[in-house]
Amino acid sequence: MEKDKLALRFYETIPSTLAALEGVVERLLTLARDVKCDHHHLERVELALREALANAIIHGNQQNPGKKVAVRCFCQPDRGMLLVVEDEGSGFDPGRVPDPTQAECLLDTHGRGLFLMRRMMDRVRISRRGTRITMLKRLASK
Repeated sequence: MEKDKLALRFYETIPSTLAALEGVVERLLTLARDVKCDHHHLERVELALREALANAIIHGNQQNPGKKVAVRCFCQPDRGMLLVVEDEGSGFDPGRVPDPTQAECLLDTHGRGLFLMRRMMDRVRISRRGTRITMLKRLASK
């Protein structure tokens, strides 16, 4: 993404509460709609963002409101959106996350967040420490 062409630069740090999750998602999506940032895929972006934030809050920071979650979003209308969610937890190994489509996991009531993020976004990267997830959604073809 080219800095001088960004229509949206969003950065916010929130406490590790589910109420804060709702607020930051609404603020970010409102801004994205206002600048017409890849509006063809905002539903997918919203789902991936909610899952990444929920994982950071619940699993990463153990819902400790004293720990923060950083949310960044950059949008270049002719290219797409880049989202980054980072927590203060101890991290995780994505290789140890079970595949929710396997027969033994089908009835589980959790464990689908990373799977959904990967389905909704074009690229998902997890930092080596497992405390930051970076997601890219390319511009919708018209």
